Amino acid sequence: MMGTLQFADPAAKCRPRFRRLLLSIFLAATAIPLAHALTSPQELLAAGQLDEAIRNLEQQISRAPTDAEAYNLLCRAYFMINEWDHGISACERATQLDPHKSLYYLWLGRIAGEKADHVGFVSAAVLVGKVRTSFERAVELDPTNWQARADLAEFYLEAPAIVGGGKDKARQQADALLAVNPAAGHLALARIAAREKDNAKAEREYRAAISASNSGARAWLDLAICFRHTRRLEDMEQALRTMESSPLDYPESLMDGASLLLHSGQDFPSAIRLLRRYLASPVEEGPAFVAHDMLGQLLEKQGDRQGAAGEYRAALALFHAYAPAQEDLKKVER
Repeated sequence: MMGTLQFADPAAKCRPRFRRLLLSIFLAATAIPLAHALTSPQELLAAGQLDEAIRNLEQQISRAPTDAEAYNLLCRAYFMINEWDHGISACERATQLDPHKSLYYLWLGRIAGEKADHVGFVSAAVLVGKVRTSFERAVELDPTNWQARADLAEFYLEAPAIVGGGKDKARQQADALLAVNPAAGHLALARIAAREKDNAKAEREYRAAISASNSGARAWLDLAICFRHTRRLEDMEQALRTMESSPLDYPESLMDGASLLLHSGQDFPSAIRLLRRYLASPVEEGPAFVAHDMLGQLLEKQGDRQGAAGEYRAALALFHAYAPAQEDLKKVER
């Protein structure tokens, strides 16, 4: 039985958190031209075609059971639909087959972290060690892997000292990030400042990240999220307008920005525009089936029930077991 993915209000990401589904993950997958036939698992994942991607990967593994990359991609597919146990098994197999690949340990840490964020205290306590050691191993194998350092910094910031966390450790990773990816380093420092409830310092660090990224969309999005968290809604909307015209270093910014407007009850036409632009070239970390469902919700709020139904059906065509779209479609068809 497939799990269901829920797209949470991104304003929660302003606070340092254990899970980093959309804001902390920068991808290896690329956008796929619409005219191009989707054949590889990477392309299917990037297009959000989860049903087909999982079938493709399972067939690939049956033919080549020692294909570490196929297991890693299967783990990432399960990550997208909250199938933590299947995903952890696939990621662990990838690290067993190729124990020197930093990327594989990064994804193992991510999916174990996602499961830990959704289970009870006892189960989470068992998983925390796997999360920490996976991220630490990813950094050890490739010190220039800034994604792994960013996730490790987040872990250290969120986890209590008894399981290896600590703000000093998080700050060390943030300082190391400044050398390999200055924008990511400033974002990490901003989250530390937010955790310390120093909103003024957090905003300075977010603006430093904007400068370091040459006004990249992701840093503007993070600033908008924190404006939402501090109830500065006009500033949030202005940051999102700036983000829309900024260099798109993080395509998921369009989807996250739309979600921010949806959950804030602000400027639905802009949110619709962001999602339609995103769906022209989706990427793995913001699954297209989630974007279609969100677009359906926005159209429904605008009174376009027929258009909303079409978007819900588009979501289910990509991933048939996506429960939110199933429920949304039932509601709009009543």
